[in-house]
Amino acid sequence: MNLDSIEFSNASQEVTGSLVSGKLSFNNRGLVFRNPGTGKNLVVAPTDWEDVFWIRIAGAFGLKFFLKSGPMHQFAGFKETDFEPISKFFRNSYQIDLKEEDKSLKGWNWGSVKFRGKVLEFNVERQVGFHLPLNYVSQCTTGKNEAVLEFHAHEDASVALMEMRFYIPQEGAEGDPLESFHQNVLDKADIVQATGEALMSLHEVPSLTPRGRYELKVYPTFLQLHGKTFDYKITYSSILRIFILPHPDSRQMFFVLSLDPPIKQGQTRYPFLILNFKKEEDSIEVDLEIPEKELKEKYDGRLEKHLSGQTYEVLGRVLKGLVNRKITVPGAFKGTTGSSLSCSYKAAVGFLYPLDRGFVFVHKPAIHVRFDEISAVNFARSGGNTRSFDFELETKNGQTHTFNGLGKEEYSKLFDYVTEKGLRVKNRGDKDEGASRKIDMVLDSDEDEEHDAYMQKVKNEGRARDDGDDEEDDEDFKPQEDNSDVAEEFDSDAGGSSEEDEDGESKPKKEKEKKKKKANRYDDEVGDGERKKKRKKEGKKDKDPNMPKRPLSAYMIWLNEARDKIKADFPGISVVDISKKAGELWKQVTDHKKWDDKAAEAKKEYDIKMREYEKKRRDEDNDEDDEGASSSKQSKKSSQASKKSSKPSSSTSSPNKMVKSDEFVATDDDTSSSDDDKAARSKKRAKSSEESEVELSD
Repeated sequence: MNLDSIEFSNASQEVTGSLVSGKLSFNNRGLVFRNPGTGKNLVVAPTDWEDVFWIRIAGAFGLKFFLKSGPMHQFAGFKETDFEPISKFFRNSYQIDLKEEDKSLKGWNWGSVKFRGKVLEFNVERQVGFHLPLNYVSQCTTGKNEAVLEFHAHEDASVALMEMRFYIPQEGAEGDPLESFHQNVLDKADIVQATGEALMSLHEVPSLTPRGRYELKVYPTFLQLHGKTFDYKITYSSILRIFILPHPDSRQMFFVLSLDPPIKQGQTRYPFLILNFKKEEDSIEVDLEIPEKELKEKYDGRLEKHLSGQTYEVLGRVLKGLVNRKITVPGAFKGTTGSSLSCSYKAAVGFLYPLDRGFVFVHKPAIHVRFDEISAVNFARSGGNTRSFDFELETKNGQTHTFNGLGKEEYSKLFDYVTEKGLRVKNRGDKDEGASRKIDMVLDSDEDEEHDAYMQKVKNEGRARDDGDDEEDDEDFKPQEDNSDVAEEFDSDAGGSSEEDEDGESKPKKEKEKKKKKANRYDDEVGDGERKKKRKKEGKKDKDPNMPKRPLSAYMIWLNEARDKIKADFPGISVVDISKKAGELWKQVTDHKKWDDKAAEAKKEYDIKMREYEKKRRDEDNDEDDEGASSSKQSKKSSQASKKSSKPSSSTSSPNKMVKSDEFVATDDDTSSSDDDKAARSKKRAKSSEESEVELSD
């Protein structure tokens, strides 16, 4: 254990009747409690502590801190064994003794009341019955011998205390005890009362949320909005953060207040107050009606008596001093239109502001997401052939905020920003290529083509495991070896005659023209896509059963192991719903290393089997080629010789002239035949026979 600090990760703070989990630590600054829901740190210095008590809570133990000036703080989530180390640390570090509170267990409802700071203490026979923080009280009214306390409603509390009544007898008491009780409660309770004059007033202030124009009045303890229909009172304790954000048109400013609890309008809750100011408005001057002594003591110099400047600037400086909160402005991010990104959230168009410690979306609905709430960010497309992309923020509680329609030109700037802030980018690519590798954001100079980070990731995974394809190259069909144009057109008559017809065109050429016209007619009737699909289906080969199966991805390995558990957790779930539920559960898995390692191991085994399979197949193909080499060569030579022997005579004659064949046999009636003609024909036949023998020998 560190001697300079002591920390409890599972502590809880009691807030208006409910417990808020967080991290409690004690160090040189004193008490520090981190609220993960609001991101707000509660820091109380040891010099402000009056008493610290170790208390017993149902089934556990807790700590109760009384302050010299301020509310009481209670924390739970401790074990009995934590008393000794905490007590020793307080004594050594703060010189404060940790006391044990002696509570009354009689359950009586009659006792005495006393006020210590901003806490009402009810005692039964000198033992504490209960403590009531008066900052929970919203109103106090009196009747005959009775005082009624009303409490602020807490949205997160399942059971809330709304009212408490005290009977205060008048007999035998000095003065008016009922009036004294009422005045003590009003002085110390968090009661919103418009008493006195406002420190600052603004008329006709345009508000985006809630929508309308309001008269804004600034009081020492609260902010009032007065409209035609509704009035709102905002206590300074409910203001978590103040944002001043410039509009992209450089003529307007958004003034945003983050509220907890939110203001209400019927059943509607507004966790953000968004005011809209114009830069072109005239400067204003304000003189605060606060004594100089109070400015120095109560506000510690955070406020000035005289203020001047733009309306939003003056209002920001006043609230900064009253609320004691820093004003958040845009950080170092610079886009093409300034410090914001134009986009839409669901159906509402607005502006996303990347800040130094989070993101703010203005304005409907206003969203603030801190970096410590984000588990991962994701770059995706908005769908279709658009010139934009989507930006997703996944929070640790499983919620996803998707901002659509961001301009393509903002892609690289936003990616550099989230990388610089150390946020985890969900779709960086394959982990084998290095976790530090950025998304391939090289945007093609061709503006018709759009970069898709998600599709790039899918392609990378596909290339990694797509070593074996179902379809193989056809090694039997080699039209180049036929050395003919007809072979390219899938014509069976590859060695046909090349004689020309009456138009001077060769028959193979006319055959190609006929096939082309036939194909065009087929395209008109069926469609080019159907024809290609039919040819592909006819030419596709069956998959080799000996080919190794592709490896499973990390998600599929996880799904095979989680499928039985999903069925057990959700009885009667259908197959389709199992896939949907598995997708939701997979998104909630933050550490994928186990499944990625299994997928990588399966990929290595697949690569080894694939190399062995390809080597075996090449050996079998070589054996088949050796056996058929001689027969193929002899068949080719015979075919070429047959083609040459079947060539027609090169001499041509007129179609109207009678020609006698070499095989013409003269008859006795043929008086035109003579011995000289017979001898010439016999000599010609012998010469032709010799030429044929020479060609065959070649």
